[in-house]
Amino acid sequence: MGQETWTEVDEYVSRLLAPHDEALEMAIAAGEKAGLPAIQVSPPQGKLLGLLARTIGARRVLEFGTLAGYSTIWLGRALPPEGRLITLESEPAYAAVARENLERAELAELVDLRVGPALETLPSLEEEGAGPFDLVFVDADKVNTPEYFAWSLERCRPGSLIVADNVIRDGTLVDLDADDAAAAQRRLHEMLAAEPRVEATTIQTVGAKGYDGFTLALVTDSDGG
Repeated sequence: MGQETWTEVDEYVSRLLAPHDEALEMAIAAGEKAGLPAIQVSPPQGKLLGLLARTIGARRVLEFGTLAGYSTIWLGRALPPEGRLITLESEPAYAAVARENLERAELAELVDLRVGPALETLPSLEEEGAGPFDLVFVDADKVNTPEYFAWSLERCRPGSLIVADNVIRDGTLVDLDADDAAAAQRRLHEMLAAEPRVEATTIQTVGAKGYDGFTLALVTDSDGG
């Protein structure tokens, strides 16, 4: 078994349990046409994000990394009409594609898309008093995943969920000589292990996107109880 089988299984699951409608199809097609990298979550992963948001009754969501807005659509559709999703995208060209996709999905009023490097955007969110967030999805530049997690934790409540994507990185998570992105994921895991305010685990995944994984951190309380 290998990539071919993983992709076939993903396609089977997608067809039955995470089928695309026009807005989702167009989000991918528009990204491809604009030359955006095809690094969005897979359909089953997008469906998972939506299910997680519904499971915890999320109303306020923060997303790091918009790309063409594919995962944003899955998350936005899981929110109630009065919900709010703030999504952060560093690349203006990507954000322009995402805005069109979100309008097509009729989510433009619910989603607040901020453009610029996330570490430069976060201070303005802090000044606005954004949060507390019920769900945070971290899927941006991987070297800063620990910083995004730390900032988000301070603006979540007990019962909130923080999800980080691409943490296994084809197994290089355990390779001490791997690149900076893998080193950042190790640092994230060390932070989680030492943080009393969360209960966390990491799940390895295979599929159309290859071999990787998600980290899920449930915010408990100030003393980790």
